[in-house]
Amino acid sequence: MRDERPEGPRSAGAAEDAVRAWRRLADSAVLLDGFHALKHAVRFGADVPVALAVDRASALALADELAPDVVRDLAGLLVEVPGEVLRGLVPRLHPTGVAALAGRPARADNLAALGRQARTTPVVVLDNPRNLGNAGAVIRLAAGYGATGVVTTGDLDPWHPTVVRGGAGLHFATAVERLAVEELPSGPLYALDPEGADIRGLKLPDDALLAFGSERSGLSAELRARADQLVSLPMRPQVSSYNLATSVGMTLFHWSAHSTNAP
Repeated sequence: MRDERPEGPRSAGAAEDAVRAWRRLADSAVLLDGFHALKHAVRFGADVPVALAVDRASALALADELAPDVVRDLAGLLVEVPGEVLRGLVPRLHPTGVAALAGRPARADNLAALGRQARTTPVVVLDNPRNLGNAGAVIRLAAGYGATGVVTTGDLDPWHPTVVRGGAGLHFATAVERLAVEELPSGPLYALDPEGADIRGLKLPDDALLAFGSERSGLSAELRARADQLVSLPMRPQVSSYNLATSVGMTLFHWSAHSTNAP
């Protein structure tokens, strides 16, 4: 069968143009590190002005195998550049040999989604998280469960390249923002805490804010005071805690088991 995919730009001149565009945009754009991050960003409508690959044919073959729905888009985006060139543009070259830049969604659009009245899925709140990889894993979970968004409080930037890498580009599948506690969207706030009521006896509403404390110190006093209900996860005695992403996954699963709005 004849391959009808568009060839896309492949000349040396196109590669030089793409590298110049990368250098011009890199400071303000979101780094998509690897094939899977680019795949998800394209799938969920991100604006991707430049995408580079060490081996364009191999990247498109991987798309054929794993994501045929985005093959045509990637064929039109990917520009092949030498490996040493791409290594000079990214902190660490992904094993797939693919990297791209995307425009960050407008903050106003994310805030509108987070603040929408009668939300049909929860918002995950990470209260002063410290670990970039954990934050990325949480965003990936939230996207998978169809959560309205993920909000962080504190200093951690949820759009940091390491967080985006951990989220596999799924920042574009949900609303991701950093807010102060007093700026959190409206809605009943359920905060995870060992002193809370056992989650197995609760039904979490679809418009809930599900708040999780930092890996090191738990919930801040400010967020605890804002909470409508403290909630605990079942845990064997003498086990001190779960990983943050594990706690989020357990909580979202409990919500999904009782909601008709879950995927």
